[in-house]
Amino acid sequence: MLALLLAMEIVLATGSGFIQVSYPDVVRILAARLSGAEGLISRLDELAPVVVLEVRLPRILAAAVVGCGLAVSGTIFQGILLNPLADPYTLGVSSGAAFGAAMALWLNLAVIGAWSVPLFAFAGALGTLLVVIWLTASSGDLSSASLILSGIIVAAILSAGVSFIKYLAGEEVSIIIFWLMGSFASKTWTEVGMVAAVVGAGLAITLFFGRDLNLLALGSRTAGSLGISPTRLSMTMLVSASLMAAACVAVSGIIGFVGLLVPHMVRFITGPDHRRLIPTAALAGACLLLLADTVTRAILPQEVPIGVITALIGGPFFCVIYRRRQRHRRD
Repeated sequence: MLALLLAMEIVLATGSGFIQVSYPDVVRILAARLSGAEGLISRLDELAPVVVLEVRLPRILAAAVVGCGLAVSGTIFQGILLNPLADPYTLGVSSGAAFGAAMALWLNLAVIGAWSVPLFAFAGALGTLLVVIWLTASSGDLSSASLILSGIIVAAILSAGVSFIKYLAGEEVSIIIFWLMGSFASKTWTEVGMVAAVVGAGLAITLFFGRDLNLLALGSRTAGSLGISPTRLSMTMLVSASLMAAACVAVSGIIGFVGLLVPHMVRFITGPDHRRLIPTAALAGACLLLLADTVTRAILPQEVPIGVITALIGGPFFCVIYRRRQRHRRD
């Protein structure tokens, strides 16, 4: 049902906007592109296929793939860290990406053209993950508490670095702030292909280890007695989830709370079984972020950065989860 909802959302979002394209025409254009039967669109306005295929569809698919990647990453982080407040940004991945992108924008680096900012954002996120793992491993304690504490420390340092870059940026500061708020405007098919390849590979790995994640949720000792290596599995999942989050952030900027919000919503439907939770969270994340992007692009009178929308929705939800957890501990 979620797959059908996502397909309907894509058609509705593609037809909505400043230039209206009827939904039957959207379906005909998509069918013509997929089947190669150009006769299906021979009587349409020449502008319609350009608007659908070159302007809107890359943005719409980027939003869906990023939503999928962030939701799956959040599901994995909560599963391996056994912490309901964990999400792709718990380990400082977002701060690392923000620092890398801010550096590229401030120094006006254009070594590979339009790919400079995403590349530096990805490198920043990946470098942050390696530092967090190194800090945790050097203490000899790879527990979830040590990983989260290392992530918080590194994220705090990088956030201070981003603030310092904004102070030095001068006229470039507005560009840095806009990127940090997240957006899918002007996305290209190349960016969609890049993020889809990383998210697709990460999703395949997490689905393959779905049963092992269920065993890990029973505790490291129980998982070990059933033939699972808890440390190896945790590191594999941690790297996969972080790479997915890093690719998403590199393409879209900082979009928070999707990885926190979606897994909790989906558990009400699927329960804790990761074999059903992961694919359902992937579809739900794609639907949610695509809906949010469509609202800010086609319905609001002025486009609002999507990171602001997700923060306004996810912030109160985070408070509710934290409040319930504190009440559960007291009981």
